[in-house]
Amino acid sequence: QVQLVESGGGLVQPGGSLRLSCAASGSIFSGNSMGWYRQAPGKLREWVASITSTGTTTYGDSVKGRFTISRDNAKNTVYLQMNSLKPEDTAHYYCNYVQYLTTAWGQGTQVTVSS
Repeated sequence: QVQLVESGGGLVQPGGSLRLSCAASGSIFSGNSMGWYRQAPGKLREWVASITSTGTTTYGDSVKGRFTISRDNAKNTVYLQMNSLKPEDTAHYYCNYVQYLTTAWGQGTQVTVSS
């Protein structure tokens, strides 16, 4: 079983930056992929970015060029650096872990972009 705990959310003005963290614990195995999703009120959950255990990254079109995903395998932690934030980035952000048949989700952290 894998547990994920997100942190780093908050209120930020448009154009500002935030850095989210997700710490994984439990039965962590190599060959996993970790990522971030977000869900705004009244909308479906949206994939934001993913990173494999070897560091290959992919991004959703809406965040490409503004967000950067990274990970520290020694700490079993994945990060999401969010720059040039827009009001439409406001959402609950969830961390995700996938390894073979195992999928885990964190409880999420709220990001609000508003002046």
